[in-house]
Amino acid sequence: MKILAINGSPRGPRSQTLRLVQAVLDGARSAGADVELVDVCKLQIEYCNGCQVCYERGTCVKEDDFPELYQKMLASDGIVLGSPNYIDSITAQTKTLLDRMADAIHCQMFIGKYGCAVATAGGSKADEVVAYLNDVLQTLGANTVGGIGVILGRDPEAVIVPAEERARELGKQLVRAIAEKTTYPEQERLHAERLEYMRALVLANKDRWHHEYDYWKATGRIP
Repeated sequence: MKILAINGSPRGPRSQTLRLVQAVLDGARSAGADVELVDVCKLQIEYCNGCQVCYERGTCVKEDDFPELYQKMLASDGIVLGSPNYIDSITAQTKTLLDRMADAIHCQMFIGKYGCAVATAGGSKADEVVAYLNDVLQTLGANTVGGIGVILGRDPEAVIVPAEERARELGKQLVRAIAEKTTYPEQERLHAERLEYMRALVLANKDRWHHEYDYWKATGRIP
């Protein structure tokens, strides 16, 4: 079982978000998973410009570090996303990565995968960032098992230490969900609705989006 964690904080080893991400991985490792941590802020990932070439060919025209990270995500059973709250949202580095994944959404490439999210904030909306990251994972087709948002306030150490313990438990929960193929009725309903929408979208554009149409055919979702 492979768990990949992506930390979107630019603060390097000083990052409190990194502490939570590492704690999730510690929990997953203790439950028997192979784990890997990627610092997205150390990678060169260019902005998506909506050219739609990936819909047609399955590859991006930009030459950067995105393809290698993307393949790691596709090869993983579980994905952990972490970001601090930067003015009511995720960091720019995290958003740049996610914006490059429209093809994966159209093809629902994360079906069968599981994920979770962690976030920190100085004063507010850590939970909102967690919810956003989990929503992205679900939009990609994955099931999410939970998340942890931490408001650091005036005494970060007082809150981050107990949060690390909760994060370790979250990592163990992620491994259990993957091993047991846990399902969540509300998420299954959303996945089914999204599959129908994306199927119709790809069929409507099959004369242009050759890669996506072929992908859907190969998976048996289009007869």
